[in-house]
Amino acid sequence: MNLAALIVTGDPALADGLLRLAAAADAHAEVAHGADEARAAWTWPVLILVGADAAADVAAVGLQRRPGVVLVTGADATPDTYRLAVEAGAQDVAVLPDHEDWLINEFAAAGEPESGWATTLCVVGSRGGAGASVLATALGLTAAGQGLRTLLVDADPYGGGVDLMLGLEEHEGVRWHDLAERRGRLSAATLRETLPRTGDLSVLSWRRGEPAPVSDDAVGSLLDAAVRGFDLVIADVPRYPGDIGRAALRSADTTFLLVPAEVRATVAADGLAAALRRDTADVRLVVQGPAPGGLTAEAVAHALDLPSAGAYERDRRLPTAIDEGDLERACRRGPLADFCAKTLADLSLQPYAYREEAA
Repeated sequence: MNLAALIVTGDPALADGLLRLAAAADAHAEVAHGADEARAAWTWPVLILVGADAAADVAAVGLQRRPGVVLVTGADATPDTYRLAVEAGAQDVAVLPDHEDWLINEFAAAGEPESGWATTLCVVGSRGGAGASVLATALGLTAAGQGLRTLLVDADPYGGGVDLMLGLEEHEGVRWHDLAERRGRLSAATLRETLPRTGDLSVLSWRRGEPAPVSDDAVGSLLDAAVRGFDLVIADVPRYPGDIGRAALRSADTTFLLVPAEVRATVAADGLAAALRRDTADVRLVVQGPAPGGLTAEAVAHALDLPSAGAYERDRRLPTAIDEGDLERACRRGPLADFCAKTLADLSLQPYAYREEAA
């Protein structure tokens, strides 16, 4: 594990307290018991925490000025403490215990490589039963099959659970209920390791029964961790999105509006598209056939005045596969698989490992 933070202090209580905060952030930190011991590792970690007891020594030995240095002190800080912070090259001063949450966030940020952000997609159906959840899941399966770290977010608490379509409902792992009151920065690595998954597709869904209310802080923390830790985030958003759906839409790079090739579904999509534009800038049309009355994908696109992301025919194998929790097998071939492959090719996504290596 790479060294995220170096703690410079001769105070055992302070060292233990800061190591506890590092553990809460799932970040690797080590302790140097003085300025001389810190010299060898001074340029390595993203974060350097200098205890007030060691600040004068750090200033005296003339260590290289660098970003990411924080002086940590207790509530008894004096003006002299802030003078020492400047002399030691610290850009920030953290006062304990008041700034513990801030320090946890700094540890978490230091423990994760800055290798770019995930692309976020939302999928919304123009009517109930349009197949938006199936499309979102199929996109996730296709992306994971291409080696992309993918997160499928179930933003519909009353949708029945996307984990059921993948046969993951009995798998251990975190659900929305477990994150409902989460505050502060969430480690992307921890999120990846604790979610149910199949291959490179991780799934955040709901437990059975009445959904737990999820705080705005928890939704923000989850989406922030998602874009830091995955290549692609796909949110299955209901027509009446609620707080989770609206947060996903606001973070989306692109939102796909799935419209069956039907007159009523097209009329419904017109109003829904206007509502979506209030939360997301890039709305693209996906048309699903067959058309019972001969309505073409081009006619639907013209009626809605939306850019087209393509069209595909409904696969008659899918309802059985969904009931059996075997959507993964059914998505290996067929018109939906072809559409997903083309859509992802158009996005030109790079796997996380590639971005991390390039960074």
